[in-house]
Amino acid sequence: MVVGDFPIETDTIVIGSGPGGYVAAIRAAQLGQKVTIVEKATLGGVCLNVGCIPSKALISAGHRYENAKHSESMGIIAENVKVDFSKVQEFKAGVVKKLTGGVEGLLKGNKVDIVSGEAYFVDANTLRVMDENSAQTYTFKHAIIATGSRPIELPVFKYGKRVLDSTGALALQEIPKKIVVIGGGVIGIELGGAYASFGSEVTILEGADDILVGFEKQMTSLVKRKLKKKGAEIVTKALAKGVEENENGVTVKYEVKGEEISVEADYVFVMVGRRPNTDELGLEQAGIKMTDRGIIEIDKQCRTNVSNVFAIGDIVQGPQLAHKASYEGKIAAEVISGHHSEIDYLGIPAVVFSDPELASVGYTESQAKEEGIEATTAKFPFAANGRALALDATDGFVKLVTRKEDGLIIGAQIAGANASDMIAELGLAIESGMTAEDLAMTIHAHPTLGEISMEAAEVALGTPIHIVK
Repeated sequence: MVVGDFPIETDTIVIGSGPGGYVAAIRAAQLGQKVTIVEKATLGGVCLNVGCIPSKALISAGHRYENAKHSESMGIIAENVKVDFSKVQEFKAGVVKKLTGGVEGLLKGNKVDIVSGEAYFVDANTLRVMDENSAQTYTFKHAIIATGSRPIELPVFKYGKRVLDSTGALALQEIPKKIVVIGGGVIGIELGGAYASFGSEVTILEGADDILVGFEKQMTSLVKRKLKKKGAEIVTKALAKGVEENENGVTVKYEVKGEEISVEADYVFVMVGRRPNTDELGLEQAGIKMTDRGIIEIDKQCRTNVSNVFAIGDIVQGPQLAHKASYEGKIAAEVISGHHSEIDYLGIPAVVFSDPELASVGYTESQAKEEGIEATTAKFPFAANGRALALDATDGFVKLVTRKEDGLIIGAQIAGANASDMIAELGLAIESGMTAEDLAMTIHAHPTLGEISMEAAEVALGTPIHIVK
């Protein structure tokens, strides 16, 4: 310990200020704890600064440009539509600044002490926080680890000027003419789709049989069709082998069915997943167990094998979703405060901000069968909905999964416009133990996209109004 480094005592210390960490800190403070939060970079974490939020700003701008160019069917004809991409980046940065500033205000408003620096465990009740100039020791009763994840770097695709991760892809100052995206998962499809909307030629290379693994093929087929309409090429069962980078671009080599193919582009986006940030925390000093992949093992209350240390978000098992991290953060804070809370992931939605949007919550039909649940499905198309027709957004459907014996809603999938917003009602239905009859009897305003969920419930009951059974 350096001279003058007197330990600062706190009830709960939170490491990381992303959507898991800052939410956990605020909830713990609301429940009467003295809370300190440690952040080595920028408040808001990956999500607010270089992830969820800026990517959605870019996607939204891409849709605006596309709509301006292609609304002839509605009688809207625009000529010489142009993009000032520097202004797009200004807009994106402004959104980020508002939200990160808001997080700081919320933490201070809840009397959470904000500390800048990197945290290292000394033991199960002590942390050292270091920055470039100093080190400070903190002692705590409880700790919540919320350090998130970082992009996986492939050995043959080392990041550089033209080989980019998601952060680099979001920071481009011009619209590239050609892009190769390695990875057809959520991030690759979202950012590849965003630049395709701006007119970039996009090639997506995916090693699996299909893009967006985990979503049903009837959903992903709509996304593929729209991407192809924008001029994107999707290559599945592709093995990315390497890249040659020069001053003006890249040449990417990949293999399909034993044939090696080269494609030239301005940039290559490498989006093959993320790894947990658990390797530089000194977890072994506190005796905290991890898997070989660096995932921290937790119980149903987000508690690690060390009883006073909790872990949430991307560093624990399960999908790497911001809203999952926030949910777990609340659970951990409540458990520390003496509440009998525990995690239940059934109602956590998964969303892709593709075109059209995809969203899923609860069980799919195949997952229900795997669990031994006798289930039925009911589907209603966007094309039979008045609001979807008025929006000229008729691609897609709502699909309900119900338990056969009593009509209990146990899952839902949506492909279509505003699926990301619509899924919340169906998540609530699952959390509340609602049946298809309950949903069908809920009066929905007309004309709205929300009616599609009600209509799907009527299909489940065998009494649809707006399609012929």
